[in-house]
Amino acid sequence: MLTTVIGAYPKPNYLKITDWFNAKGGTDTANPTKFYNDEIRKMGNDADKIFKKAAEDVIKDQLDCGIDIITDGEIKRENYIHYHCRHLNGVDFNTLTEKVARTGNYKCWLPTITDKISATEPFLVDEWKSNQSISSKPVKVTIPGPMTITDTIANSYYKSDDEMGYDLAIAINIEIKRLVEAGCKYIQVDEPLFARKPENALNFGISNLEKCFEGINDSGIEKITHICCGYPDKIDAINYPKAPLDSYKKIAKTLDNSIIDSVSIEDAHRYNDLSLLSDYHETKVIFGVIKIASSSIETEEEIENRIHESLQYISKEQLILAPDCGLGHLSRELAMQKLKIMTAVAKKFN
Repeated sequence: MLTTVIGAYPKPNYLKITDWFNAKGGTDTANPTKFYNDEIRKMGNDADKIFKKAAEDVIKDQLDCGIDIITDGEIKRENYIHYHCRHLNGVDFNTLTEKVARTGNYKCWLPTITDKISATEPFLVDEWKSNQSISSKPVKVTIPGPMTITDTIANSYYKSDDEMGYDLAIAINIEIKRLVEAGCKYIQVDEPLFARKPENALNFGISNLEKCFEGINDSGIEKITHICCGYPDKIDAINYPKAPLDSYKKIAKTLDNSIIDSVSIEDAHRYNDLSLLSDYHETKVIFGVIKIASSSIETEEEIENRIHESLQYISKEQLILAPDCGLGHLSRELAMQKLKIMTAVAKKFN
């Protein structure tokens, strides 16, 4: 059984970049984009060297843990959404607008869309090439999806989220095509908002997600979407807000009928009614079996039992094991402990 990670990984201590895992206020910080440029400038001419070393260390950790499909840990990103937005025309990081985010959970000051969104020069291709050159396993690239960007940015230009998402999808599609041309085989577009707003996902979100992958017809390219159902603001948070429990079920059949090859869902922090897996006839499911915001360490038996339950509804060949979401809240040591347990369990199902 294959294993992967979702995206973020604990940043090495020598990488002095504030990200939304360690910012004041946690992931719900009021000024998520405030420090990034200044921190890059402080690294000076050594910035590229420091980022490359950090990526090497993160990739080595994942290889040592036995992960099959890895990421660079999103090392260069203050968070996975705004980093991408810095590389889009039409987004103004100097014009900040206060906005209620996460379906009403908190307020923050966000960069503002002031003009039509479009792609700029390539920016993920060189990152991926550098990371793949130091990895013996395939490196996956993660990209925030149109609906999720829409929720995590302010807007003074577009009349509707659907219209904004359409232009975002076109821009993302351009970058994805560049990655495919460069040789990248695993591309993941994250859409956690699908779980929080399943009706919007059905009305236009999944259509815009498909547009992100429009024209990608090579069967060797894995088209992935990750849908988390809620992210805590700190490790060991109790009862943090999550999407409705039935959200995954509402969108499962439509996703199965889409062009997406793999759908990533959380199951470790909150168990699902696993009958929803029976709605995936062709699509692979990246199944969350590791808690990403808990210092407690899962046992092999706990993970095995949950996999056996899932196999009542889906074939073993369709299942890929992963943490629930990004690992940025964990220490490096804790992340590696959890990943090693996960890969040990996966080998039992080969």
